[in-house]
Amino acid sequence: MRDFSDDHSALALNTATLGHNLDGFGAGWSPEQVIDACAARGYGGITYWRRELDGRAQEIGDKTRAAGLAVVGLCRTPFLTGPLALPSDQEIMDDFHLSIDEAAALQTSVLTIVSGGPEPGTKGVLESQKLLADRVARAAPYAAERGVQLALEPLNPAMGGNRTCLMTAADALNVCDAVGVDNVGVAIDVNHVWWDTSLEQTLAGRGEGRVLGYHLCDWLADTSDVLLDRGMMGDGVADLRALREAVENTGYIGFCEVEIFSANNWWKRDPNDVLDVIVDRFRTVC
Repeated sequence: MRDFSDDHSALALNTATLGHNLDGFGAGWSPEQVIDACAARGYGGITYWRRELDGRAQEIGDKTRAAGLAVVGLCRTPFLTGPLALPSDQEIMDDFHLSIDEAAALQTSVLTIVSGGPEPGTKGVLESQKLLADRVARAAPYAAERGVQLALEPLNPAMGGNRTCLMTAADALNVCDAVGVDNVGVAIDVNHVWWDTSLEQTLAGRGEGRVLGYHLCDWLADTSDVLLDRGMMGDGVADLRALREAVENTGYIGFCEVEIFSANNWWKRDPNDVLDVIVDRFRTVC
């Protein structure tokens, strides 16, 4: 397993950590401010959200790379299933293709998929997983032509009502198997998998070469909101080093992307202080 105690070049910031994925939260920094602050601290890269691009994807990507940072990824596709998805298949697929175009304009190789929940009128998740696989399979060639990989992200089961039909890494890998193409893999997020005692076995048996992203945070013992109360690394109960070891044993040597949704704590702090704490925690507890 990699040693980060004296090297945080593999550290990436997901801009959601500064509150940039929801209106009314965070300090409202521009992409340029985020780029400058991350570069000054020796971060390796940044992952953006689509709402920040505002038609400037290529410009923002170029500025990120000019500062010596990688564009690690883009969040995210539209919900592809469930009650929060767009009304029609055509609208869903059109926005899916648009998200791929934006990732290509950024010149990032990873676009994250948050699947969406069970399809209205169905029970359980299996029918929705089949629909998800169909829509991903239809978009995957378009993504491949543009150099974009699609990373299916399983979410914590507490979000299964409306935001996900993928509850485990095994669920996400099952969809990968159903799609059966090289540019579809998985993203592993501490917030969503920390509890899964089968994760190590799943990744050891099926994850080689298929992990496209690793997202860092922590699960607070007294979490008050499953969406907006994630912990800073080291403040919770997740076994961060064991999780990273399971991920890296698949051959993953990419960035470790800090993604902390924290409406009542970290999003209220000075972003400079947040970025400094991240560096310290990455080197000491991750």
